[in-house]
Amino acid sequence: MKRILKINAADNVAVALADDVRKGEVFEGVELLCDVPRGHKFALKRINEGEAVVKYGYPIGHAVCGIDPGEWIHSHNLATSLGDDLEYKYSPVETHAEGGVAAGQCPTVNGYLRADGRMGIRNELWIVPTVGCVNGQANAIVDRIKKECDLSHVDDVRAFTHNYGCSQLGQDHVNTRTALAALIKHPNAGAVLVLGLGCENNQPAVLKEQLGEYDESRIKFLIAQEVEDEIEAGVQICLSLVERMKDDRRLPLPISMLKVGLKCGGSDGLSGITANPLVGLFSDRLIECGGTTVLTEVPEMFGAETILMNRAEDSDVFSGIVSLINDFKSYFRSYGQPIYENPSPGNKAGGITTLEEKSLGCVQKGGSMPVVDVLSYGQQAVKHGLNLLQAPGNDLVASTALALSGCQMVLFTTGRGTPFGTFVPTMKISTNSQLARRKASWIDLNAGSIVEDETWQSALDRLFAKVVAVADGEKLHHEQIGAKEIAIFKSGVTL
Repeated sequence: MKRILKINAADNVAVALADDVRKGEVFEGVELLCDVPRGHKFALKRINEGEAVVKYGYPIGHAVCGIDPGEWIHSHNLATSLGDDLEYKYSPVETHAEGGVAAGQCPTVNGYLRADGRMGIRNELWIVPTVGCVNGQANAIVDRIKKECDLSHVDDVRAFTHNYGCSQLGQDHVNTRTALAALIKHPNAGAVLVLGLGCENNQPAVLKEQLGEYDESRIKFLIAQEVEDEIEAGVQICLSLVERMKDDRRLPLPISMLKVGLKCGGSDGLSGITANPLVGLFSDRLIECGGTTVLTEVPEMFGAETILMNRAEDSDVFSGIVSLINDFKSYFRSYGQPIYENPSPGNKAGGITTLEEKSLGCVQKGGSMPVVDVLSYGQQAVKHGLNLLQAPGNDLVASTALALSGCQMVLFTTGRGTPFGTFVPTMKISTNSQLARRKASWIDLNAGSIVEDETWQSALDRLFAKVVAVADGEKLHHEQIGAKEIAIFKSGVTL
């Protein structure tokens, strides 16, 4: 196992990969002046006050005091160098995937072909409230269906409750309606009951307009105030939907129909060394197979945004990325909040000091292929390739947003661990083997072996095979315990 790593030849720091990197250990002729925790950095040369600290080949901030060779570098002596809006220039770079796709690396997946031509990788019955007032009724209907119905051909029955749909204004209300419409039409749902109250701002009639064309045999509406017993009425509708799903069968479909969201959370100092670059390699391979990946967490692009901008497919996409970054900074300022209030305490405990450092690790999930489109919240990804999506860094909000863009699955890398799942399969990929062992009931795949004895090619093949297995129906840990939620991007006042 590697104990210490210098990531890029231009770096003036190295990273401890093991738990027991101790004072007095020597790396590249530099003697450590103290113990260095796993995932944390130490100086490889003298870094003067104000000088850039370089990791991944890019500055991750500046020294707030002189730092000697072998000295631990963290929040006490390193600070962000990020400022407000920047002037960007489109400087396109040549993009290509590492290696290339060999024969047999673009398998079929066994999915459900929907009437609109999209593929689902689950066949679930969902109840979607238009407003939080009917959450209890939605759950009661689910309980009845699970007790009274043969669900052998249904992967799950789930009510995706939320607290919104009324007392919202402007874009905040639009976000809720957009999110619910995208949820209702998601291809992982074999059928959906939309349950309204009747007096809410989010009127079912307007929601139908947002949906556009939809399969009326699989998407049904019920307004609680218009019936005597909304639970019984809902059960009867769901029984008919379960019957409608009986003929649904998995079919071999091209993997090019797969859309995968890319997300990280609870990151540590190994995120940008193991799991995130591994997911980036996966993204490249899926795109070479004609598939689609979507990257979000806009505030965690700050400091690394030019890497993505210069990979824009054309100048229009470049302009879209510039707007994506600057609009999110304006969103922060509109609420009087600092733009760079990041990383989190957990990130810092894991070795990440500044937002630049976090972002440079984060964007590696996007691999090396061109950025083909920039999506607004709730907008469907329609261009094959790497897409960027407007959404915050919050784990559940961002993962939900990825699924709302049409992703049938989310790859979620983590160095600290988390048990949650959004409404599509959410695969947890650990950055270190210690986490994978300690939280085996959370972690679906371990990338920590990359700094031990596994090759990148082996790890990529293993991840790709796992994605195909999940697309074919294998359940992830969060699915096994029923941990599935949605979180709508909330913005603005509540009446």
